[in-house]
Amino acid sequence: MRFNTHVRTAGNALFNWWKAVTIEAICVAIMWWIGLFFIHVPLAPLWALIGGVMTFIPNFGGVITVIFPVLTVLFTGHDLYRLALVLGLYAVIVVVDQLVLQPLLMKRMNRVPVLVSIFVPILLGFIIPFWGILLAPPLLAVVYAFRRPRSQP
Repeated sequence: MRFNTHVRTAGNALFNWWKAVTIEAICVAIMWWIGLFFIHVPLAPLWALIGGVMTFIPNFGGVITVIFPVLTVLFTGHDLYRLALVLGLYAVIVVVDQLVLQPLLMKRMNRVPVLVSIFVPILLGFIIPFWGILLAPPLLAVVYAFRRPRSQP
């Protein structure tokens, strides 16, 4: 196979990964907006938009996202019960996103098996602490793109 074919295969895999992450970001933003709306957190659409954008930063984006609604609840004088609801919403969104949404989208868009997309980022996080977690999903997309059966010309 020629170099152009390899570049095209890797490029298509990364594009499909980007599409999967974009769909994931939209779903996460919708979950944040619905949850914050029902908890009555001020500026819920803004925090949901930030949550969707932060989805592009694996594992750390969720932590950055939850800071803003927590500070909003604290500074607007709401009770600790509402703060606990925001933190509970964060936990639910992280679990749904990391264990359901992301693996299923990776399987659908890039044909990466669900268990592989769950455990490889954890494994690479131990091997290469920050970069392993960050680079695992696009690397998996590229690796599994080259594992697909090729049609003969």
